[in-house]
Amino acid sequence: MAREYTLDRYRNFGIMAHIDAGKTTTTERILYYTGKSHKIGEVHDGAAT
Repeated sequence: MAREYTLDRYRNFGIMAHIDAGKTTTTERILYYTGKSHKIGEVHDGAAT
């Protein structure tokens, strides 16, 4: 399968923090505001991706 984008369009990064520091919440917002997710999931509702 051919790539949709060239490799210069990809960015990889990691998020490290202590437990309950908001890593999943931050990731949900990043995915939503970059258009990769259509809704923001909430951890306490069990709706995070």
